[in-house]
Amino acid sequence: MSEEETVKKLAEAKAYLEKRISELEGEISRLRSFLDAVDVTLTEKSFKRAEVPKTLPPPFAMPPTVPTPPPPTGPAPSPYQQAYPLKTVTGVYLADVYVSDRELKVVSAPNMKYDVNSPPLRAFLIGRVLEPMQAKDRESARTGELSAERILSYRIEQDGNLLKTIVITNYGDERRLLELKNAIRWTLRRIYEKSVGAS
Repeated sequence: MSEEETVKKLAEAKAYLEKRISELEGEISRLRSFLDAVDVTLTEKSFKRAEVPKTLPPPFAMPPTVPTPPPPTGPAPSPYQQAYPLKTVTGVYLADVYVSDRELKVVSAPNMKYDVNSPPLRAFLIGRVLEPMQAKDRESARTGELSAERILSYRIEQDGNLLKTIVITNYGDERRLLELKNAIRWTLRRIYEKSVGAS
């Protein structure tokens, strides 16, 4: 093998190693982030068991439907079956979460200012959670395992640089819904903590 070929092989090996290191570091970062989210969720669940009776609805829960059906001219019922506030462990109100059979909607708390360009939102939630899920669904649709109409999609609504809502359609099964809830909670909590630390 000539010296030129040797240099070429070494350069290819270097590029491969750098790529693999980057991929593994990204995976480690994502796993650590999810571990953090799981820890927060476990802590919150522990507090909720002691503090909130299960028979009471959340403070802003949608009113229960009346026993008699509404008149035909009445408003259409909300498509969301679940509605609850998203809070930190210390009780700071971050957002409202709405869940239907196929859609997850997050509405920022009125007093919160979440920068849509912040790393927790752009790099983590979108780059490491939503986009990989969407790519996986597209691949499943390509192989016929999933219909094209069931591919996950998301929409970020903002006012200037401030986050207003996150709408995720076709979130999938309960396992993936839980993963998304944890990722969103971690994202908003991190943005909030950084804004408090910077103030």
